Amino acid sequence: MNLHGVVSGAIGAINPFIPVVISKSSGYTTAPDGSQVPAYTTLSTTGQKQALSGSDIYRLNSLNVQGIVCKMYLNGNYEGVFRVLGKGGDLLTFGGQEYLVAAVLERWPDWCCVALTMQVA
Repeated sequence: MNLHGVVSGAIGAINPFIPVVISKSSGYTTAPDGSQVPAYTTLSTTGQKQALSGSDIYRLNSLNVQGIVCKMYLNGNYEGVFRVLGKGGDLLTFGGQEYLVAAVLERWPDWCCVALTMQVA
């Protein structure tokens, strides 16, 4: 059961969903000079941006995540750096700014909550 889908209408009335472009990591290719070039699959969706809770901040501090951070609830599942699968982090673009998935805070079959760090352009 997608509980997020059940409550998202009520939550969206208070904190509206915003359009998001997701660059989902699909591994990397190797350039002629031997360097790795990240590869992405792009899709569009909506998400709900929220401030981090105290426990979220504590968790990110333990991971040594610094910078401008927030969290976002999204339908589907997205990843931070996943070394075992050889993937980099997924990137989200909204409000004219790009964010990196720094950590997955909640993962469910149909939705997730991810911590994001703003990327320098």
